[in-house]
Amino acid sequence: MSYDKGLQDAHVKIGTKQTMRIVELGRAEEVYVAEDADPRLKSKIIALCNQHAVKVTLVDTMHNLGKACGIEVGAAMAAVVKP
Repeated sequence: MSYDKGLQDAHVKIGTKQTMRIVELGRAEEVYVAEDADPRLKSKIIALCNQHAVKVTLVDTMHNLGKACGIEVGAAMAAVVKP
């Protein structure tokens, strides 16, 4: 994955609630969404990102997204916070 190092170095909010809050506040630079996350959550965050003009990047699995964020468990989504 090309984003492994970038997510660990960037200021990232991990998880559904935190990611949605950051997008709603207009503080998200980019959002990563796991393709195997709950379809309802995926569609909700993608629609929210489209409303706020935030770039969405799909990641193959929740496990890989969690690993890219530097945590030992899977993550459905994560947001890179604007500096």
